[in-house]
Amino acid sequence: MIKIKNFKKGFTLIELLIVIAIIGVLATLLMANFVGVRQRARDATRKSDLRQIQAALEIYRSDNNAYPPAADGAPSDGQFSKTASCNTSLTGPTGSTSIYMKTVPCDPTGGSYTYSLDVDGNYAVTACLENTNDSQKDPSTVPGCSAASFTVKNP
Repeated sequence: MIKIKNFKKGFTLIELLIVIAIIGVLATLLMANFVGVRQRARDATRKSDLRQIQAALEIYRSDNNAYPPAADGAPSDGQFSKTASCNTSLTGPTGSTSIYMKTVPCDPTGGSYTYSLDVDGNYAVTACLENTNDSQKDPSTVPGCSAASFTVKNP
């Protein structure tokens, strides 16, 4: 008597569909996490930039006994305010050859950092953050920032 062996080769359609569905779910979860990582990385860059600007401002104050003016003219509502121009340099007062920051850093997404100086000579440099759950964000959102903000002030 001859025995016939019946071998199954390959996968069934159901098995293939289940594997594809599992891979799809995993890919979706990983992509959502990847977007969050990129936002947190850009926010970390912003914070680092503000700390570099803060260090340059402190050296400026140590040399000139005051922080640089934020804008021309009289303060409005007790504050000078301007947008820090990226890719420019922070130099000493007119006639000085000192360079305190060769290039002011730019926001990673093309936004800007805001520098303000109040009438008492206290400054604040602010950046808008993308991650609303950041542990170092400001208690209240600064006008112009849709999500959250981060501010460094003079020590």
